[in-house]
Amino acid sequence: MCYYNRLIIPVSQSIQLGDYAIALPEGCPMAFPVQSGFEYAQWPIIRIHSGNDLPEAVMAHWEFIAPWMKTMKDVEAGRQKYTTLNAVGEKVLESKLYREAALHQRCLVPSSGFYEWRHWKPEGSKKDLAIPYFVHLPAQEIFFIAGVWQNWTDQATGEYLTGFALLTTAANSLMEQVHNKKKRMPLVLPPDLALEWIKPGLSEKRIHELSNYQAEAALMKASPIRKDFRTALDPLESWSYEGLPELNF
Repeated sequence: MCYYNRLIIPVSQSIQLGDYAIALPEGCPMAFPVQSGFEYAQWPIIRIHSGNDLPEAVMAHWEFIAPWMKTMKDVEAGRQKYTTLNAVGEKVLESKLYREAALHQRCLVPSSGFYEWRHWKPEGSKKDLAIPYFVHLPAQEIFFIAGVWQNWTDQATGEYLTGFALLTTAANSLMEQVHNKKKRMPLVLPPDLALEWIKPGLSEKRIHELSNYQAEAALMKASPIRKDFRTALDPLESWSYEGLPELNF
């Protein structure tokens, strides 16, 4: 879930996190209207700079690559079996793949909203319809999803990249109705906890607490959008689906 994300950068060309105005990395686009994780493309992440302990934004590859993968051909073969675009927040410290990054290489994935599908069976229909929704936080132009990052080098070509996975958690009362199959949602952190998440030296206990955080449903808004939002001029155009029940929470 949460394989489709959106980010619109303010005219200030920076991302505000608490008291920090974090400059965009060089070459970062000002808008990501719709990006799928399955494009395995670049997305800005925020982490702590190793030299001055201040937040910095860097471009990163949306995919956490296992250190035992030797080449990109190995990575591409692995994609046929599993995905490392997301990691389960509640289990991130138990994971052979993610544990070290959760302990030492945590990041934030800035977002202006994400796209998710609600499954609904119209009366008289034999199968469910997948209705796309756009979910955002109206009070926050940009919010922050907890993530983990790791550097990786292709041993055949020498290509070097920083990869990341965003974390998910159990759905709140709104997202239970939107993502009503798996009932998961991104691990959205308020600004104070977002800053704490990337702070060096967090105890394992505190990392566990933060990786189980659940954003309040009242802070979020979900609206049905057109089915072809991925190619539409306005991906956020609201859309009416006859008979679709309203969300209640």
